[in-house]
Parts: sequence; structure tokens; C-alpha cells
Amino acid sequence: MRKTDRDDDNENLDRWLLTYADLITLLLALFIVMYSISRIDTKKFGKVSEAFNTALSGTNGTLKNAEAILQKDNLDKLVKIDKLLNIQTQIRGFVASQGMEKDIDVILEKNDLTVHVTESAFFESGKADIKPKAKKFLRSLSSVLKQIPNEIRVEGHTDNIPISTPQFPSNWELSVMRATKVVRFLTERCGIKPKRISALGFGEYKPRFPNDTPDNRRRNRRVDIVILRE
Repeated sequence: MRKTDRDDDNENLDRWLLTYADLITLLLALFIVMYSISRIDTKKFGKVSEAFNTALSGTNGTLKNAEAILQKDNLDKLVKIDKLLNIQTQIRGFVASQGMEKDIDVILEKNDLTVHVTESAFFESGKADIKPKAKKFLRSLSSVLKQIPNEIRVEGHTDNIPISTPQFPSNWELSVMRATKVVRFLTERCGIKPKRISALGFGEYKPRFPNDTPDNRRRNRRVDIVILRE
């Protein structure tokens, strides 16, 4: 039986609506890509790419993925990641220019950016007085830290070899004093606001590596300057 004119009109209308919906979806995906390119970020680009692929495949998840990418909270997180990546790059550049790569690691993790500084770069063995070269590094570091409002935590760490002196009866006292010395220098000499920074001493109880070789123990004797995410 031949279709009626009304059936033909309905079929044509359905086809037009499908074409229009596909066009709107592709335009939305293109907008997301253009927005992403304006602020290059690998994680965000990966999410945008996934949403764009979904749009091209015609699945129903496109609009939901786009909304998730454009949510303010997600964008804020990406901006904060960009800031810490930039800080990491600046600190690593200065470390390399001073030939201190052996003594300083700059590690970006999920919740913070940590500058691991071995004992030999900052202190003499068993002492808590900051070396002159370390003060130069801290001044340069403070100029970077002033660019962001993030809170800072300075942690003192030791290896598992006990210490017992009149000034430092145990590794607890040594680790706390070293962290405190760094905090005081950053606040009193470098202008970091005291409310942004704190000092902690962990002694031997948070090693980065097993204390089973001389090199591992050397790397465990350290001060960590931890830049927390906002």
C-alpha cells in the first residue's frame, strides 16, 4: 500500500530533526575543542578528545561529557594544576642552573608539589644551621612561592641511625629543628607570610626509601618543602 502524504511529511520531518541534532552536537564538540586549545592542558585535552569522539560516534553521552568538562569546579582544578606545573618547571630550572639535581627532587603529585632537599644540600651532618648556598636556593624558591597563595609545609626527615647529642637527644629534635630553621628563614628573611607556612619533624619514620644502603639513607636525610593544593 502506498504511503499517504502525511506519512511522507512525518518521515521528512524526522529526518530533518535528526540532521539538525547531529549538527548541534558537532558544533558543541567543536566549541569545546576551541575552548580547550585556548588553555593547553594534557588532562583536559584528553577529556575533550573523548567527548569529541563520542560526538562523532553519535552516542548519547556527548552532552553529559561536555557538561562535565565545562563545570566550574573541574575547570578550577585544571587551573590549579597549571599553576603547580608552572611552579615545578621554574624550580627545576633553578635547580639545574645551580647543578643541584643530585640533591634536590621536585615531584608533582595528586595533592601537592614537593621539593625534596637532601641533608647535604642544606646542612652539615648532625647540625641544623643552613648552609650559605642553601640560603641562596631558599631566596630563589621564595620568589616563586610568592606567585601563589598556596599553603606550605616544611618537613624534617632523618635516616634510621640514632643521634644523641646535648642539642639533639634524638632524630625527632634534629628533624624538627631543621624544619623550623627553614621556616624561620623563609618568613624572616624571604617575606613568606607566617600564616601560610608550618614546620613538622618526622624523624626517621617517613623514609622515601628503605634504609638498607648508604645512598638510600643519604636520600632519606632531607627537608621536604611541600606546596599544598589550594
